[in-house]
Amino acid sequence: MGVATQLTDLTDLRTALLNAVRDATGVTATNNIADRYVNLALHDMHIGDNFSWAIRDAILVTHPTYTTGTVSIDQGATALVGVGTAWATNNVFGQANARNGGKLKLGGVSDVYEVSGTPTALAITLRSRFTGADLTVASATTYTYFEDEYDLASDFFRPVDLRQFSDPADIQLIPPTQFRRSYLRNSTTGTPKVATIFDDPFGTTTARVMRVQFHPAPDKAYTIPYFYVTTNLAVSSAGAAQTQLTAASDEPIVPLRYRHLILYHALYLYWSHRKDDTRAHDARAEYNDMKDRISRDTSIVSERARLVIRRRNYLPRYAASARYATGTWFDELQDMR
Repeated sequence: MGVATQLTDLTDLRTALLNAVRDATGVTATNNIADRYVNLALHDMHIGDNFSWAIRDAILVTHPTYTTGTVSIDQGATALVGVGTAWATNNVFGQANARNGGKLKLGGVSDVYEVSGTPTALAITLRSRFTGADLTVASATTYTYFEDEYDLASDFFRPVDLRQFSDPADIQLIPPTQFRRSYLRNSTTGTPKVATIFDDPFGTTTARVMRVQFHPAPDKAYTIPYFYVTTNLAVSSAGAAQTQLTAASDEPIVPLRYRHLILYHALYLYWSHRKDDTRAHDARAEYNDMKDRISRDTSIVSERARLVIRRRNYLPRYAASARYATGTWFDELQDMR
């Protein structure tokens, strides 16, 4: 990219930062330092702000309850045996009728048991031992399989609205502690009305896995759209989304006209960490001013607070003596007749 153009990719941001701090360019050690401050600045910029360029949408399809067949299990066992079941078969939505992490209610027992491992057609392994009385094949015990927890988008960072998980589905969002205190077993099925979001324990990688839990647990397939802030703040030259800038040609998802804001914050971090002088405060002030200006840009942020005249306050009981009229420029108050 030419020196006379707006900062575009990692190379531009790195070079601009090193030039501003009078440090050597083209040196691996200084390049690495500059790249780290640029990435720190990119992520800091998105903390606490719902910038439109970082908002994504996704659709979640819930799993219908499954009750086909009967089950048997011995007290203290984890092996659940099915008769006439088809747990490994996919339903019309491409979901197996029973899956790892799903939950079951067995007969009239109030306890909820979680599925561990991948079920076969006639066998499910429970995560915990069955504490009820033996359920025999002869007793033909019924059951209900349901799912109340679902993976969110792989790049999910946080919801856009911390009070509402899905506006179209009218599902309120509450903290995990409040959810678990209010719905201890969460065995009721129906139309989801409340949700909570939590981190799933790490598996074989360090990748963060976010899940949503609903109450009541869905009793059928529901289409639940939701909006979220993405973790992918950069894009490669081939158009692949990624969490940060790594290759020289990678670009931040920030619109071109605002990318120099990343430089301002990178300057603050550089001078604050390596020089500890007043230049850090100057860079910080410039960064804050620019960020405020972006937030005031009506094409970027959500609807801002504004004064709205309530028309009915100016309508008297009888229309014949109205005080409210609409003029050329502003709402007008007129004398009472």
